[in-house]
Amino acid sequence: MIDASIYKQVMGSFPSGVTVITTLDDDGQVVGLTASAFSSLSMEPALVLFCPNYSSDSYPVLIKNKRFAIHLLSGGQQNEAYAFARKGKDKAQGIEWTLSERGNPLLSNATAIIECELWREYEGGDHAIMVGAVKNLIVPQHTPGPLVYCHGKMGALPVLA
Repeated sequence: MIDASIYKQVMGSFPSGVTVITTLDDDGQVVGLTASAFSSLSMEPALVLFCPNYSSDSYPVLIKNKRFAIHLLSGGQQNEAYAFARKGKDKAQGIEWTLSERGNPLLSNATAIIECELWREYEGGDHAIMVGAVKNLIVPQHTPGPLVYCHGKMGALPVLA
């Protein structure tokens, strides 16, 4: 049997980027979650994946809508990361966002945004493995350094030259 606290400690030693995945609920409110379990998967077709917890409030809405925006957060977006990591509604309160042509809520100041349609979903223990087909890529003119997560803390990674 694997000790859960040691497992978390070991997995937390691997630095990862921080993402926020957003969609709209039936009332037009922004729904989303923070995830560090994110990866590119395939070039042809262009696929990415992220792994939400089944207990997430946002998981049922993401499955129902079948479309979402994945924000690769910049170093200055810790507030967004913490807001979307909590349970409950009104996660986007006080956060600047716009609606894309594809109908996804887009947060301002991300390093990049990937708009997707749900391609497949797989079981992954207590998390789903959601695979998104990439439909649109948004890269800002000024690319800020990314937000990284390691050892239970978030911080800005300097822009690497």
